[in-house]
Amino acid sequence: MSSPRRDSMSNLELVRQLRPAFHQVQDAPTPDEIDHARFRAYMKTSHDVGGEPSAPAEFLLKEEEQWELNTYVTCEVLGWRGIWNAEERRRRADNDLGNTLYLGMPYYGRWIWAAARMLVDKNHVSLTELLEKIAEVKSRHER
Repeated sequence: MSSPRRDSMSNLELVRQLRPAFHQVQDAPTPDEIDHARFRAYMKTSHDVGGEPSAPAEFLLKEEEQWELNTYVTCEVLGWRGIWNAEERRRRADNDLGNTLYLGMPYYGRWIWAAARMLVDKNHVSLTELLEKIAEVKSRHER
């Protein structure tokens, strides 16, 4: 007889095997070879962490830094101008990142990464223009 906890732990173990940070070399199965448990693991998104074990985290009540406020405003303005909507931002910043980037970036870091990617994907700026601007800002910051 299976228990919900045992099923949940089994699903988590399968998801862990599929994560890019802990990738194990394996041949990709054809769609007809994917069982229900593996399908659920493939479909699990990075931000869907409900029920997963986690290390204790210290709660910090802090003021947002200027770059975080600027990021928020930038993303809101992109929405006001009709360049993207909130659902698109969430999908790009949460679902499309993958676990390694999702867990390795700060909250507003994921927002600005999603904004930059969206601007390039929708041809509002070219990748070359974006990289040149990043280099320019870096050199100004280093001075």
